[in-house]
Amino acid sequence: MPRYAQLVMGPAGSGKSTYCSTMVQHAASINRSVQVVSLDPAAEHFDYPVMADIRELIQVDDVMEDSSLRFGPNGGLVFCMEYFVNNFEWLEESLGHVEDDYILFDCPGQIELYTHLPVMKQLVEQLQQWEFRVCGVFLVDSQFMVESFKFISGVMAALSAMVSLEIPQVNIMTKMDLLSPKAKKEIEKYLDPDMYSMIEDNSDSFRSTKFKKLTNAICGLIDDYSMVRFLPFDRTDEEGINIVLQHIDFSIQYGEDLEFKEPKEVDEEASNDNYDEFFQGKMDS
Repeated sequence: MPRYAQLVMGPAGSGKSTYCSTMVQHAASINRSVQVVSLDPAAEHFDYPVMADIRELIQVDDVMEDSSLRFGPNGGLVFCMEYFVNNFEWLEESLGHVEDDYILFDCPGQIELYTHLPVMKQLVEQLQQWEFRVCGVFLVDSQFMVESFKFISGVMAALSAMVSLEIPQVNIMTKMDLLSPKAKKEIEKYLDPDMYSMIEDNSDSFRSTKFKKLTNAICGLIDDYSMVRFLPFDRTDEEGINIVLQHIDFSIQYGEDLEFKEPKEVDEEASNDNYDEFFQGKMDS
């Protein structure tokens, strides 16, 4: 049987770890098993139990402190990820060989890893060799996307990852629960945008004719081919979380070979027992 994976990507601060934590809790409430692998060698903490942590293999701080390398934070992270790619046996051992695994890979936020470096593409290819069906999940902060030009930048970042990795990709606007009611209403037009109307509304903002033509060309390409659309993600909305998960499951054909399972009849407190034990253990330590 195949195995399944979400590659959780996005800029720093876009809510990747929160997304993973929320998805694990939601999966537990509907009687599904979801594991998380942290691939951020610069992570300081995360609010979910991990199946594997890349910091067991290599850490950015160790690389930066090495006097022979003399890397800064970004160079150190790239070095760590290239070291990781050359040591995939660590990941293979950590993942094991359990059929029907469903794993979230919490990835670093440096955009260069998805644009012009081969690191994440090599990870995807390796996972596919291990019979994983992989979906990219690209997150952008909804608070960043409430202006047209910022929205276009976010679209281009998502499109860059999509073109580079060549896998199914679901794009998500996170932190919807932090928006005001007015901002939530305003951002609805960005979930399924009319790019031409958006440019027309902001035509007075263009100072350069060449820039206006370039932006029109980019927006036309995105709109004509329906390349990028976004789903809203509110971690307090169980129905919305389930819709996001259904889109991802559909893209990787999750569940086609599974027998139907009735969700466990448990109350909310009981469905989060594993999480309570995890957090209590952290507090006690």
